Amino acid sequence: MTGTVETIVQIKSPDWQTALPNAEALCQKAAAAVWKAAHSSDKNFEATVVLSDDAFVQYLNRDYRHQDKPTNVLSFPTSEKERSILEDVPSLGDIVIAFETTNDEAQGTPATSLGDHLSHLVVHGCLHVLGHDHEENAAAIEMESLETKILASLGIDDPYA
Repeated sequence: MTGTVETIVQIKSPDWQTALPNAEALCQKAAAAVWKAAHSSDKNFEATVVLSDDAFVQYLNRDYRHQDKPTNVLSFPTSEKERSILEDVPSLGDIVIAFETTNDEAQGTPATSLGDHLSHLVVHGCLHVLGHDHEENAAAIEMESLETKILASLGIDDPYA
């Protein structure tokens, strides 16, 4: 039996719902595509996607990455040790996405809608909480290839093309 991942979406900035009323559904759909393509555990997990704003992401980026600026997405994978603490359903981690930066990036790329860009960032963040990274060239190529495959399954063009 294959385990499942429950995706919890928290909307902390009303800008998301104003600009993209289906933001929660897009997050759920993008995350489900990742879990289907890349989650191979037989255990059940949960993961949280937080739709926030630049100020909150800048605060997290400053405190956890020592970069005092906003960014589009931050991922906080839960370590194996943290997952082993007794709880009902262990967490894979949290993905936090900043509205203003994400919206600006989508506006700056004519072929990309805000919804498609949000879906891409959810896919990217979910892959991080599953342990993928892009620090080294080979890992980046592998992660981008997986992102592209998952996005294609959602009908979204390759963001790296």
